Amino acid sequence: MSKGHLKLPKLPERTPMRLAIAISPDLHRKLEAYADAYEQIYGQKEAVATLIPSILEHYIGSDRGFLQTRKG
Repeated sequence: MSKGHLKLPKLPERTPMRLAIAISPDLHRKLEAYADAYEQIYGQKEAVATLIPSILEHYIGSDRGFLQTRKG
């Protein structure tokens, strides 16, 4: 049986990867302030550790220089 074609592509690997980093006290304060702002805007409290992956994904996804290097 031949494979069909779906509009939805195959889902990417979703196994979480653990990464430990050390950050400056200043960056930690900024991340906590960001989490506070997130709660004020969306009415839902989220831990800094929960927000960091989305923050990084958004940052990388909006970095035009990085995206251009990936195309080349």
